[in-house]
Amino acid sequence: MQEKFMWQAIKEAQKAYDIGEVPVGAVIVKDHKIVARAYNRKESGKDTTKHAEILAIQKASKKLETWRLLDCEMYVTLEPCSMCAGAIIQSRIKKIYIGTMDPKTGACGSVLNLLEDYPFNHRVEVERGILKEECEEQLKQFFKELRQIKRDLRRKELEENQ
Repeated sequence: MQEKFMWQAIKEAQKAYDIGEVPVGAVIVKDHKIVARAYNRKESGKDTTKHAEILAIQKASKKLETWRLLDCEMYVTLEPCSMCAGAIIQSRIKKIYIGTMDPKTGACGSVLNLLEDYPFNHRVEVERGILKEECEEQLKQFFKELRQIKRDLRRKELEENQ
């Protein structure tokens, strides 16, 4: 069941990838049904807060008509940052399933662990490594292509300036 929903999060991440956004996708599940899906829109939306997790929480809250997502679970392809981890705690999500960890900005076990190391009023269960290789590969491929695009642009600029 976990892999089924993580595949849906990966599909969301692919939507971000396709428009040049960092490929992170999230789905929120309640009673074994997806109630919200989202992907990163930070660049296209020109808004720091348009992370997949935040957008999914907003959609789920609207659909369920409550900010308390008590019996909901989130599947996300990349470990949430501190902003998203805080929103996950505040929205009362029951459990989060993480595809791959983020050693640079992750706040669910990599750089820090907001979900498990602090005595907040709500505890979020965490499970890591769901379809880890697939989530990692999608991110690696995106950044590989991004680096190549940047190299090509620099090369073109150098040629034009000669």
